[in-house]
Amino acid sequence: MNYKTILVTTNERGFAQVQINRPEVLNALNREVMDEIVSALESLDCDDAIKCIILTGNEKAFAAGADIKEMAEATAVDMLVRDQLSKWDRIRKIKKPLIAAVSGFALGGGCELSMLCDIIIASETATFGQPEINIGVMPGAGGTQRLTRAIGKYRAMDMVLTGKFIKAEEAKQAGLVNKIVPVEMLISEAEETAALIASKPPMALKLAKESVLKAFDTTIETGLEFERKNFYLLFSTEDQKEGMQAFVEKRKPKWKGK
Repeated sequence: MNYKTILVTTNERGFAQVQINRPEVLNALNREVMDEIVSALESLDCDDAIKCIILTGNEKAFAAGADIKEMAEATAVDMLVRDQLSKWDRIRKIKKPLIAAVSGFALGGGCELSMLCDIIIASETATFGQPEINIGVMPGAGGTQRLTRAIGKYRAMDMVLTGKFIKAEEAKQAGLVNKIVPVEMLISEAEETAALIASKPPMALKLAKESVLKAFDTTIETGLEFERKNFYLLFSTEDQKEGMQAFVEKRKPKWKGK
């Protein structure tokens, strides 16, 4: 597809990259860019050749927040009718692993978008924040929920109520970021991680991601039951037979995705 606000690339290593491409406004997330991100991710999710997806911006900004001009004059009824945040639920339902490669600003919606991903790799310049309080609102795309689950009540309260930013190192110490690398190494590091994930059996990846996410939606007892069923289900796949046989035979497995 021909996108106006994002760039999509794929390669033979089994992963794809979706790059937000609105540098003139620090990759601000308006309705058009969110429509295109959702469309691209859902398309890649249906592509059997793609096992993992990287979501990124540019060196200055992953995404510096929502496009405020688009919302400034909206009424509560306008927002309810638009229901633009429902698109974010579709990203949450992407089955393949998502890696956020974050450099520069990841603020407001940008921070929330990175937290929809399964792994966050940050450059040394990455800055995270939920500054919505400064313009008279609050996080609305998961910031109060995912941030709290990632870094705990007190750190999340500090960021949400004051609008303060945190740098990459603090974000990593708080548990929001997996790894920090120099700016020039960000994409290569994300690609290496994506390639490693893409080398694993697709059905196991899907069910493992689904099981980890279930931990946020339910009790430990229900989560353990869900995990166990997914574990047993994988014994119906050809990849389970191949993986275990390859282990016994001390060779590299050949995954079929079946």
